[in-house]
Amino acid sequence: MVDQKTRLHRQLEAIGRKVPATRRVIDPLVHGRLRRIRFPIACILIFGSFLSILPVFGLWMLPIGLLLLALDVPRLQPFVARNLIRARRRTDVWRRRHRRPPRR
Repeated sequence: MVDQKTRLHRQLEAIGRKVPATRRVIDPLVHGRLRRIRFPIACILIFGSFLSILPVFGLWMLPIGLLLLALDVPRLQPFVARNLIRARRRTDVWRRRHRRPPRR
């Protein structure tokens, strides 16, 4: 079986390749100097997702918080990696279906 931490890091790298703008945020949190504040940021994002009735907060904060928390909590890694794979596959299918036909 593949090491879950490696699998999660592979998925983060794939997201960084697919959307290069996210690499500026992902790399410092995973490998860089922001590593120490990753756990508090994750907790704040998860807590903020419960305040989704307010305009700034929303449910978008929950998956990001779980992703950051999974980097530090090994029990979450298989769950988060599996859902990242599913989300990437669904995004690819959606893009293929909604691709504009080539112009002639």
